[in-house]
Amino acid sequence: MSAELKCVSPVDGTVFAVREALPLEVARQAVAEAHAAQAEWAARPLAERIDLVKAAVAIIGVQNDDIVPELAWQMGRPVRYGGEFGGFQERASYMADIALRSLAPIAIEDSNKFQRYIKRVPHGAVLVVAPWNYPYMTAINAVAPALIAGNVVLLKHATQTILVGERLAKAFHQAGVPADVFQNLYLDHATTAQLIADKSFGFVNFTGSVGGGRAIEQAAAGSFTGLGLELGGKDPGYVMNDADVEAAADTLIDGAMFNSGQCCCGIERIYVADAVFDQFVEKAVSIVNSYILGNPLDPNTTLGPMAHERFAALVRAQTDDAVSRGARALIAPAAFPANNGAYLMPQILLDVDHTMPVMREESFGPVVGIMNVKDDAEAIRLMNDSDYGLTAALWTHDLDRATQIADQLETGTVFMNRCDYLDPALCWTGCKDTGRGGSLSEIGFHNLTRPKSYHMKKGL
Repeated sequence: MSAELKCVSPVDGTVFAVREALPLEVARQAVAEAHAAQAEWAARPLAERIDLVKAAVAIIGVQNDDIVPELAWQMGRPVRYGGEFGGFQERASYMADIALRSLAPIAIEDSNKFQRYIKRVPHGAVLVVAPWNYPYMTAINAVAPALIAGNVVLLKHATQTILVGERLAKAFHQAGVPADVFQNLYLDHATTAQLIADKSFGFVNFTGSVGGGRAIEQAAAGSFTGLGLELGGKDPGYVMNDADVEAAADTLIDGAMFNSGQCCCGIERIYVADAVFDQFVEKAVSIVNSYILGNPLDPNTTLGPMAHERFAALVRAQTDDAVSRGARALIAPAAFPANNGAYLMPQILLDVDHTMPVMREESFGPVVGIMNVKDDAEAIRLMNDSDYGLTAALWTHDLDRATQIADQLETGTVFMNRCDYLDPALCWTGCKDTGRGGSLSEIGFHNLTRPKSYHMKKGL
Protein backbone atom coordinates (compact mmCIF):
# COMPACT_ATOMS: atom_id res chain seq x y z
CA MET A 1 0.00 0.00 0.00
CA SER A 2 1.37 3.40 -0.97
CA ALA A 3 2.07 6.07 1.61
CA GLU A 4 -0.26 9.02 1.98
CA LEU A 5 1.17 12.50 1.53
CA LYS A 6 -0.73 14.85 3.85
CA CYS A 7 -0.63 18.63 3.92
CA VAL A 8 -1.57 19.69 7.46
CA SER A 9 -2.59 23.34 7.39
CA PRO A 10 -0.77 25.60 9.86
CA VAL A 11 -3.85 27.82 9.95
CA ASP A 12 -5.87 25.45 12.13
CA GLY A 13 -4.05 22.11 12.20
CA THR A 14 -6.54 20.35 9.92
CA VAL A 15 -5.59 18.14 6.98
CA PHE A 16 -5.90 20.41 3.95
CA ALA A 17 -4.97 17.96 1.18
CA VAL A 18 -4.08 14.28 0.84
CA ARG A 19 -2.47 12.55 -2.11
CA GLU A 20 -1.30 8.95 -2.52
CA ALA A 21 2.39 8.52 -3.20
CA LEU A 22 3.18 6.68 -6.41
CA PRO A 23 4.40 3.10 -6.07
CA LEU A 24 7.95 2.68 -7.32
CA GLU A 25 7.01 0.83 -10.50
CA VAL A 26 4.42 3.44 -11.42
CA ALA A 27 6.99 6.16 -10.85
CA ARG A 28 9.48 4.29 -13.03
CA GLN A 29 6.89 4.11 -15.80
CA ALA A 30 6.36 7.87 -15.57
CA VAL A 31 10.10 8.38 -15.93
CA ALA A 32 10.19 6.05 -18.94
CA GLU A 33 7.38 8.01 -20.61
CA ALA A 34 9.28 11.24 -20.00
CA HIS A 35 12.44 9.85 -21.58
CA ALA A 36 10.45 8.67 -24.59
CA ALA A 37 9.07 12.16 -25.10
CA GLN A 38 12.36 14.05 -24.69
CA ALA A 39 13.84 13.78 -28.18
CA GLU A 40 10.72 15.16 -29.85
CA TRP A 41 10.52 17.99 -27.32
CA ALA A 42 14.19 18.92 -27.82
CA ALA A 43 13.68 18.86 -31.59
CA ARG A 44 11.09 21.62 -31.40
CA PRO A 45 12.41 25.07 -32.27
CA LEU A 46 13.83 26.92 -29.28
CA ALA A 47 11.50 29.85 -29.92
CA GLU A 48 8.51 27.51 -29.67
CA ARG A 49 9.64 26.09 -26.33
CA ILE A 50 10.15 29.63 -25.04
CA ASP A 51 6.65 30.67 -26.09
CA LEU A 52 5.05 27.65 -24.43
CA VAL A 53 6.80 28.37 -21.13
CA LYS A 54 5.73 32.02 -21.28
CA ALA A 55 2.15 30.96 -21.95
CA ALA A 56 2.16 28.66 -18.91
CA VAL A 57 3.46 31.48 -16.72
CA ALA A 58 0.65 33.74 -17.92
CA ILE A 59 -1.94 31.07 -17.01
CA ILE A 60 -0.60 30.97 -13.45
CA GLY A 61 -0.98 34.75 -13.33
CA VAL A 62 -4.67 34.50 -14.20
CA GLN A 63 -5.12 32.07 -11.28
CA ASN A 64 -3.35 34.24 -8.70
CA ASP A 65 -6.49 35.32 -6.84
CA ASP A 66 -7.23 31.64 -6.14
CA ILE A 67 -3.60 30.74 -5.47
CA VAL A 68 -3.02 33.34 -2.72
CA PRO A 69 -5.54 31.96 -0.17
CA GLU A 70 -4.62 28.42 -1.19
CA LEU A 71 -1.00 29.17 -0.22
CA ALA A 72 -2.16 30.67 3.07
CA TRP A 73 -3.93 27.42 3.92
CA GLN A 74 -0.97 25.28 2.88
CA MET A 75 2.00 27.14 4.40
CA GLY A 76 0.67 30.15 6.28
CA ARG A 77 1.75 33.23 4.31
CA PRO A 78 -0.64 36.17 4.87
CA VAL A 79 -2.91 36.95 1.94
CA ARG A 80 -2.13 40.66 2.24
CA TYR A 81 1.19 40.08 0.45
CA GLY A 82 -0.46 38.86 -2.73
CA GLY A 83 1.42 35.66 -3.40
CA GLU A 84 4.47 35.00 -5.54
CA PHE A 85 3.46 35.77 -9.08
CA GLY A 86 5.63 38.88 -9.41
CA GLY A 87 8.85 37.01 -8.67
CA PHE A 88 7.62 33.91 -10.48
CA GLN A 89 7.04 35.87 -13.66
CA GLU A 90 10.24 37.91 -13.32
CA ARG A 91 12.42 34.81 -13.11
CA ALA A 92 10.71 32.86 -15.88
CA SER A 93 10.60 35.86 -18.20
CA TYR A 94 14.25 36.69 -17.71
CA MET A 95 15.35 33.13 -18.42
CA ALA A 96 13.17 33.09 -21.52
CA ASP A 97 14.65 36.39 -22.69
CA ILE A 98 18.26 35.21 -22.41
CA ALA A 99 17.75 31.70 -23.74
CA LEU A 100 18.78 32.40 -27.32
CA ARG A 101 22.19 33.78 -26.39
CA SER A 102 22.74 31.45 -23.41
CA LEU A 103 22.11 28.33 -25.46
CA ALA A 104 23.77 29.53 -28.66
CA PRO A 105 26.70 27.41 -29.90
CA ILE A 106 30.17 28.74 -29.10
CA ALA A 107 31.95 29.17 -32.42
CA ILE A 108 35.66 28.36 -32.34
CA GLU A 109 36.60 28.11 -36.00
CA ASP A 110 34.92 28.06 -39.38
CA SER A 111 37.75 28.01 -41.94
CA ASN A 112 38.42 26.19 -45.17
CA LYS A 113 39.96 23.38 -43.11
CA PHE A 114 37.87 23.05 -39.96
CA GLN A 115 34.57 23.81 -38.34
CA ARG A 116 34.84 23.70 -34.58
CA TYR A 117 32.17 24.66 -32.07
CA ILE A 118 30.55 23.76 -28.75
CA LYS A 119 26.84 23.15 -28.35
CA ARG A 120 24.76 23.18 -25.19
CA VAL A 121 22.61 20.03 -25.25
CA PRO A 122 19.96 18.96 -22.72
CA HIS A 123 20.66 16.44 -19.99
CA GLY A 124 17.50 14.58 -20.96
CA ALA A 125 15.31 14.19 -17.87
CA VAL A 126 15.56 16.68 -15.00
CA LEU A 127 14.11 16.03 -11.56
CA VAL A 128 13.11 19.20 -9.69
CA VAL A 129 12.57 18.74 -5.94
CA ALA A 130 10.92 21.95 -4.76
CA PRO A 131 10.41 23.33 -1.22
CA TRP A 132 7.33 24.73 0.47
CA ASN A 133 8.55 28.16 1.61
CA TYR A 134 8.35 29.84 -1.81
CA PRO A 135 6.77 27.00 -3.72
CA TYR A 136 6.15 28.76 -7.03
CA MET A 137 9.28 30.88 -7.27
CA THR A 138 11.73 28.15 -6.27
CA ALA A 139 10.16 25.62 -8.62
CA ILE A 140 10.22 27.93 -11.63
CA ASN A 141 13.94 28.61 -11.11
CA ALA A 142 14.65 25.20 -12.62
CA VAL A 143 11.42 24.23 -14.39
CA ALA A 144 11.40 27.11 -16.87
CA PRO A 145 15.05 26.97 -18.04
CA ALA A 146 15.10 23.16 -18.03
CA LEU A 147 12.12 22.98 -20.39
CA ILE A 148 13.42 25.81 -22.54
CA ALA A 149 16.76 24.01 -22.89
CA GLY A 150 15.02 20.89 -24.24
CA ASN A 151 14.85 18.73 -21.14
CA VAL A 152 11.79 16.92 -19.90
CA VAL A 153 10.96 17.80 -16.30
CA LEU A 154 9.61 15.71 -13.46
CA LEU A 155 8.54 17.80 -10.47
CA LYS A 156 8.39 16.46 -6.93
CA HIS A 157 6.91 19.18 -4.79
CA ALA A 158 6.98 19.39 -1.01
CA THR A 159 4.07 17.71 0.73
CA GLN A 160 3.35 20.95 2.63
CA THR A 161 2.52 22.67 -0.69
CA ILE A 162 1.39 19.64 -2.62
CA LEU A 163 -1.26 21.54 -4.62
CA VAL A 164 1.38 23.77 -6.20
CA GLY A 165 2.76 20.96 -8.32
CA GLU A 166 -0.73 20.21 -9.57
CA ARG A 167 -1.36 23.81 -10.56
CA LEU A 168 1.95 24.10 -12.35
CA ALA A 169 1.42 20.88 -14.32
CA LYS A 170 -2.11 21.90 -15.35
CA ALA A 171 -0.92 25.34 -16.45
CA PHE A 172 1.93 23.97 -18.55
CA HIS A 173 -0.32 21.35 -20.13
CA GLN A 174 -3.00 23.94 -20.85
CA ALA A 175 -0.35 26.10 -22.51
CA GLY A 176 0.56 23.23 -24.83
CA VAL A 177 3.51 21.50 -23.17
CA PRO A 178 2.92 17.74 -23.64
CA ALA A 179 1.86 15.83 -20.53
CA ASP A 180 4.86 13.49 -20.71
CA VAL A 181 7.28 16.41 -21.05
CA PHE A 182 6.29 18.05 -17.76
CA GLN A 183 5.02 15.76 -15.04
CA ASN A 184 4.05 16.40 -11.43
CA LEU A 185 4.84 13.29 -9.40
CA TYR A 186 3.66 12.39 -5.89
CA LEU A 187 6.74 10.76 -4.41
CA ASP A 188 7.84 9.76 -0.94
CA HIS A 189 11.48 10.03 0.07
CA ALA A 190 12.29 6.35 -0.46
CA THR A 191 10.93 6.27 -4.00
CA THR A 192 12.69 9.52 -4.87
CA ALA A 193 15.99 8.11 -3.63
CA GLN A 194 15.53 4.89 -5.58
CA LEU A 195 14.75 6.71 -8.81
CA ILE A 196 17.92 8.76 -8.42
CA ALA A 197 19.96 5.64 -7.67
CA ASP A 198 18.47 4.05 -10.80
CA LYS A 199 20.08 6.79 -12.94
CA SER A 200 16.62 7.95 -13.95
CA PHE A 201 17.69 11.55 -14.40
CA GLY A 202 20.46 13.43 -16.11
CA PHE A 203 20.24 16.17 -13.50
CA VAL A 204 18.58 16.66 -10.11
CA ASN A 205 17.80 20.13 -8.78
CA PHE A 206 17.01 20.16 -5.05
CA THR A 207 16.12 23.06 -2.76
CA GLY A 208 15.75 22.22 0.91
CA SER A 209 17.57 21.31 4.09
CA VAL A 210 21.17 20.24 4.50
CA GLY A 211 19.92 16.83 5.59
CA GLY A 212 17.81 16.56 2.46
CA GLY A 213 20.80 17.53 0.33
CA ARG A 214 22.93 14.83 1.93
CA ALA A 215 20.19 12.28 1.23
CA ILE A 216 20.14 13.34 -2.44
CA GLU A 217 23.93 13.07 -2.68
CA GLN A 218 23.88 9.64 -1.06
CA ALA A 219 21.18 8.44 -3.44
CA ALA A 220 23.18 9.71 -6.41
CA ALA A 221 26.50 8.27 -5.24
CA GLY A 222 28.18 6.33 -8.04
CA SER A 223 25.52 7.26 -10.59
CA PHE A 224 27.37 10.33 -11.87
CA THR A 225 24.09 12.23 -11.91
CA GLY A 226 24.53 15.99 -12.03
CA LEU A 227 23.28 17.77 -8.92
CA GLY A 228 22.21 21.30 -8.07
CA LEU A 229 21.74 21.70 -4.32
CA GLU A 230 20.51 24.87 -2.59
CA LEU A 231 20.48 23.99 1.08
CA GLY A 232 20.49 25.84 4.39
CA GLY A 233 21.57 29.37 5.23
CA LYS A 234 22.44 31.62 8.13
CA ASP A 235 22.65 34.86 6.23
CA PRO A 236 24.26 37.87 7.94
CA GLY A 237 23.75 41.61 7.64
CA TYR A 238 26.40 44.17 8.54
CA VAL A 239 25.44 47.78 9.30
CA MET A 240 28.48 50.05 9.08
CA ASN A 241 29.05 53.34 10.86
CA ASP A 242 28.17 55.37 7.75
CA ALA A 243 24.99 53.47 6.89
CA ASP A 244 21.49 54.87 6.51
CA VAL A 245 20.39 53.28 9.76
CA GLU A 246 16.67 53.77 9.24
CA ALA A 247 16.76 52.14 5.82
CA ALA A 248 19.02 49.36 7.08
CA ALA A 249 16.68 48.53 9.95
CA ASP A 250 13.58 48.64 7.75
CA THR A 251 15.09 46.30 5.19
CA LEU A 252 17.04 43.91 7.41
CA ILE A 253 14.20 43.36 9.87
CA ASP A 254 11.81 42.73 7.00
CA GLY A 255 14.41 40.31 5.61
CA ALA A 256 14.50 38.54 8.97
CA MET A 257 10.76 38.39 9.64
CA PHE A 258 8.94 38.23 6.29
CA ASN A 259 7.22 34.92 5.59
CA SER A 260 7.64 34.23 9.31
CA GLY A 261 11.38 34.09 8.73
CA GLN A 262 11.01 31.16 6.34
CA CYS A 263 13.11 32.56 3.49
CA CYS A 264 16.10 30.80 1.94
CA CYS A 265 18.07 34.05 1.97
CA GLY A 266 16.38 35.58 5.00
CA ILE A 267 18.52 37.52 7.47
CA GLU A 268 19.31 35.41 10.55
CA ARG A 269 22.06 37.42 12.24
CA ILE A 270 22.95 41.11 12.23
CA TYR A 271 26.22 42.86 13.09
CA VAL A 272 26.10 46.59 13.77
CA ALA A 273 28.89 49.12 14.20
CA ASP A 274 29.20 50.45 17.76
CA ALA A 275 28.49 54.02 16.67
CA VAL A 276 25.00 53.24 15.34
CA PHE A 277 24.13 50.17 17.41
CA ASP A 278 21.62 51.75 19.81
CA GLN A 279 19.87 53.63 17.02
CA PHE A 280 19.56 50.47 14.94
CA VAL A 281 18.22 48.37 17.79
CA GLU A 282 15.64 51.00 18.75
CA LYS A 283 14.34 51.13 15.19
CA ALA A 284 14.35 47.33 14.85
CA VAL A 285 12.29 46.87 18.01
CA SER A 286 9.73 49.44 16.92
CA ILE A 287 9.30 47.67 13.58
CA VAL A 288 8.81 44.24 15.13
CA ASN A 289 6.36 45.56 17.71
CA SER A 290 4.20 46.86 14.86
CA TYR A 291 3.60 43.38 13.46
CA ILE A 292 0.25 41.61 13.81
CA LEU A 293 0.49 37.84 14.36
CA GLY A 294 -2.63 35.99 13.36
CA ASN A 295 -4.67 34.07 10.82
CA PRO A 296 -3.05 34.53 7.39
CA LEU A 297 -6.48 34.75 5.75
CA ASP A 298 -7.16 37.99 7.68
CA PRO A 299 -5.97 40.94 5.51
CA ASN A 300 -4.80 42.76 8.66
CA THR A 301 -2.33 40.00 9.56
CA THR A 302 1.30 40.84 8.80
CA LEU A 303 2.85 37.71 10.34
CA GLY A 304 1.24 34.34 9.81
CA PRO A 305 1.95 30.95 11.37
CA MET A 306 5.03 28.96 10.51
CA ALA A 307 4.38 26.16 8.06
CA HIS A 308 4.37 23.48 10.76
CA GLU A 309 4.21 23.41 14.54
CA ARG A 310 7.49 21.47 14.75
CA PHE A 311 9.30 24.31 12.92
CA ALA A 312 8.01 26.78 15.48
CA ALA A 313 9.09 24.45 18.30
CA LEU A 314 12.66 24.46 16.97
CA VAL A 315 12.84 28.26 16.93
CA ARG A 316 11.33 28.48 20.42
CA ALA A 317 13.96 26.02 21.64
CA GLN A 318 16.79 28.06 20.06
CA THR A 319 15.43 31.25 21.60
CA ASP A 320 14.98 29.73 25.06
CA ASP A 321 18.49 28.27 24.90
CA ALA A 322 19.98 31.66 24.03
CA VAL A 323 18.13 33.36 26.90
CA SER A 324 19.30 30.67 29.31
CA ARG A 325 22.87 31.48 28.23
CA GLY A 326 22.49 35.21 28.91
CA ALA A 327 20.84 36.63 25.80
CA ARG A 328 18.21 39.37 26.23
CA ALA A 329 14.87 39.05 24.45
CA LEU A 330 13.60 42.52 23.53
CA ILE A 331 10.07 41.68 22.37
CA ALA A 332 7.46 41.12 25.09
CA PRO A 333 5.15 38.12 24.67
CA ALA A 334 2.21 40.26 25.76
CA ALA A 335 2.44 42.10 22.43
CA PHE A 336 1.63 38.88 20.57
CA PRO A 337 -1.28 37.09 22.28
CA ALA A 338 -1.66 34.65 19.38
CA ASN A 339 1.76 33.12 20.19
CA ASN A 340 0.99 29.40 20.39
CA GLY A 341 1.67 26.26 18.36
CA ALA A 342 2.56 27.12 14.78
CA TYR A 343 1.84 30.78 15.52
CA LEU A 344 5.22 32.05 16.68
CA MET A 345 5.86 35.59 17.91
CA PRO A 346 8.85 37.44 16.41
CA GLN A 347 11.89 38.02 18.59
CA ILE A 348 15.05 40.15 18.66
CA LEU A 349 17.94 38.94 20.81
CA LEU A 350 20.84 40.99 22.18
CA ASP A 351 23.89 39.84 24.16
CA VAL A 352 24.24 36.86 21.83
CA ASP A 353 27.44 35.22 20.69
CA HIS A 354 28.58 32.44 18.40
CA THR A 355 28.51 29.79 21.11
CA MET A 356 24.71 29.91 20.87
CA PRO A 357 22.89 27.73 18.31
CA VAL A 358 20.63 30.67 17.44
CA MET A 359 23.69 32.38 15.90
CA ARG A 360 25.14 29.29 14.22
CA GLU A 361 22.35 26.89 13.24
CA GLU A 362 19.67 27.71 10.71
CA SER A 363 16.56 29.01 12.49
CA PHE A 364 14.23 29.51 9.54
CA GLY A 365 11.87 31.45 11.72
CA PRO A 366 11.11 34.99 12.98
CA VAL A 367 14.07 35.42 15.33
CA VAL A 368 17.26 37.39 14.81
CA GLY A 369 20.30 38.00 16.98
CA ILE A 370 22.06 41.37 16.87
CA MET A 371 25.69 41.91 17.89
CA ASN A 372 27.75 45.09 17.98
CA VAL A 373 31.16 45.09 16.29
CA LYS A 374 34.11 47.45 16.59
CA ASP A 375 35.36 47.36 12.99
CA ASP A 376 35.15 45.74 9.55
CA ALA A 377 37.68 43.04 10.45
CA GLU A 378 35.55 41.82 13.33
CA ALA A 379 32.41 41.89 11.18
CA ILE A 380 34.11 39.89 8.43
CA ARG A 381 35.35 37.31 10.91
CA LEU A 382 31.89 36.87 12.40
CA MET A 383 30.09 36.77 9.06
CA ASN A 384 32.48 34.05 7.88
CA ASP A 385 32.15 32.12 11.14
CA SER A 386 29.39 29.91 9.78
CA ASP A 387 28.91 26.53 8.14
CA TYR A 388 26.72 28.26 5.55
CA GLY A 389 27.28 30.68 2.70
CA LEU A 390 24.24 31.84 0.72
CA THR A 391 24.02 35.65 0.96
CA ALA A 392 25.40 38.54 3.00
CA ALA A 393 24.07 42.10 3.14
CA LEU A 394 26.33 45.15 3.65
CA TRP A 395 25.03 48.58 4.59
CA THR A 396 27.20 51.60 3.79
CA HIS A 397 27.45 54.60 1.47
CA ASP A 398 30.96 53.55 0.43
CA LEU A 399 30.94 51.23 -2.59
CA ASP A 400 34.70 50.64 -2.48
CA ARG A 401 34.55 49.68 1.18
CA ALA A 402 31.65 47.33 0.53
CA THR A 403 33.47 45.73 -2.40
CA GLN A 404 36.63 45.16 -0.35
CA ILE A 405 34.59 43.48 2.36
CA ALA A 406 32.57 41.49 -0.19
CA ASP A 407 35.78 40.05 -1.64
CA GLN A 408 36.60 38.56 1.76
CA LEU A 409 33.22 36.98 2.45
CA GLU A 410 32.58 33.26 2.03
CA THR A 411 29.18 33.43 0.44
CA GLY A 412 27.27 33.02 -2.81
CA THR A 413 25.84 36.54 -3.17
CA VAL A 414 26.78 39.87 -1.59
CA PHE A 415 24.21 42.66 -1.39
CA MET A 416 24.86 46.31 -0.71
CA ASN A 417 22.00 48.28 0.80
CA ARG A 418 19.45 45.56 0.17
CA CYS A 419 18.86 41.91 1.10
CA ASP A 420 16.56 38.94 0.73
CA TYR A 421 16.21 39.20 -3.03
CA LEU A 422 16.96 36.87 -5.89
CA ASP A 423 18.12 38.65 -9.04
CA PRO A 424 17.51 36.33 -12.02
CA ALA A 425 20.32 38.00 -13.98
CA LEU A 426 22.84 36.84 -11.37
CA CYS A 427 23.72 33.28 -10.54
CA TRP A 428 21.89 31.97 -7.47
CA THR A 429 24.54 29.92 -5.74
CA GLY A 430 26.14 29.14 -2.41
CA CYS A 431 29.17 27.64 -0.77
CA LYS A 432 30.02 25.47 2.24
CA ASP A 433 26.98 23.61 3.61
CA THR A 434 24.65 25.81 1.59
CA GLY A 435 25.32 23.50 -1.32
CA ARG A 436 26.66 23.37 -4.85
CA GLY A 437 25.82 24.45 -8.37
CA GLY A 438 23.92 27.53 -9.48
CA SER A 439 20.54 28.43 -10.89
CA LEU A 440 19.18 31.31 -12.98
CA SER A 441 21.32 33.63 -15.13
CA GLU A 442 23.23 32.25 -18.10
CA ILE A 443 25.02 29.90 -15.71
CA GLY A 444 21.66 28.35 -14.82
CA PHE A 445 21.28 27.27 -18.44
CA HIS A 446 24.82 25.87 -18.39
CA ASN A 447 23.96 23.70 -15.38
CA LEU A 448 20.79 22.40 -17.02
CA THR A 449 22.65 21.37 -20.16
CA ARG A 450 25.94 19.71 -20.98
CA PRO A 451 28.61 20.87 -23.41
CA LYS A 452 29.06 18.87 -26.60
CA SER A 453 32.06 19.59 -28.83
CA TYR A 454 32.14 19.38 -32.65
CA HIS A 455 35.50 19.06 -34.42
CA MET A 456 34.75 18.79 -38.12
CA LYS A 457 37.61 18.49 -40.59
CA LYS A 458 36.66 19.56 -44.08
CA GLY A 459 37.86 17.44 -46.97
CA LEU A 460 40.19 14.46 -46.63
